[in-house]
Amino acid sequence: MGDHVTGCDLFAGAGGFSLGALNADIRVMAAVEFNRHAAATYRNNLIGSGRARTIIYEENIETLDPTLLRHTAGFEETGCDILMGGPPCQGFSSHRINDAGVGDPRNKLLLRYFEFVQVLRPMFFIVENVPGLLWQRHKSYLDAFYNLANSAGYDVAPPVVLNAADFGVPQSRRRVFILGMDRLWNATMPAWPPKPTHLQEASPEDDRPTWLTASVVFDREVCPNDSNNIHMQHGETLVDIFRSTPANGGSRMDSNRVLDCHKNHNGHKDVYGRIDPRRPAPTMTTGCINPSKGRFVHPTLNHGITLRQAARLQTFPDWFVFEGGLIAGGAQIGNAVPVEMATALLTPIKTAVVEIKSSEKLKSKVAAA
Repeated sequence: MGDHVTGCDLFAGAGGFSLGALNADIRVMAAVEFNRHAAATYRNNLIGSGRARTIIYEENIETLDPTLLRHTAGFEETGCDILMGGPPCQGFSSHRINDAGVGDPRNKLLLRYFEFVQVLRPMFFIVENVPGLLWQRHKSYLDAFYNLANSAGYDVAPPVVLNAADFGVPQSRRRVFILGMDRLWNATMPAWPPKPTHLQEASPEDDRPTWLTASVVFDREVCPNDSNNIHMQHGETLVDIFRSTPANGGSRMDSNRVLDCHKNHNGHKDVYGRIDPRRPAPTMTTGCINPSKGRFVHPTLNHGITLRQAARLQTFPDWFVFEGGLIAGGAQIGNAVPVEMATALLTPIKTAVVEIKSSEKLKSKVAAA
């Protein structure tokens, strides 16, 4: 077994999970991402910069041969310690009403993920998805995934819903995580989920910091030469609405204008609302740069948030540049696992890998003596 803790990132997107893994001192040897803009972002920031020695497979994961990946990425020599990834979640999204999403072909990518587990045989795998994955209407997919894991010799912890705000992300973002461990190693599953690094409220018995608020993003200046310091250009009607919306958390209901599309219903009250910097930001979705998609208006200025601000809310560093323009960049940011959350979740898994490898080396030495 090699000294490095190795990883593979499926559905890698722009690289949030991978960057979190690198920060946890995990060597990401392979990443799979079909979207050309996301692949370019991953390649330029993580590979081209020299931060990662990763082979990126810019291919459709439904047709990519996992055996080919194992061979060409070098896993036959090193083994794969940690497999990570978030299969596309649109089919499980809470925005799908009634039985929408049932039978969505994207749901089957959860099962495709496990085909890579079977071939790469990682010591641990971790899956990220939206809470809608746990809804009754999608039970068949989740049950099939657990059945496959059990029959393949993996112990799998129950799915847990975690909030990114509990792990140092200035955003309220709830996602499901599933952790599996290969029974072959005869080891104990690490404590899961990890203990939160941040608390919602201060506690006299606990010295952990409280949740970060969106102010940590909006109180910081942005480099004027930052190519991601861009936002949507709005018509004068929308600018007037934003101008009439109270600063720091005001909603469209507070403005003195009502859009035609809102005259006959009171739903979607967050759209065109301002982010409140005194609280964690709302979940960054793929439409996070578009105020018509949620509470994505700047706290005080009369426009939507910039790509850089959205990226900061996902804890991407400012050197990380998203390719493809405003819409493509927003989609990459919204799809990403927040970097700080990824690091917090992967660190104890990496520690468990190191302990198991150390134990196996000790056994080998004793056997050879």
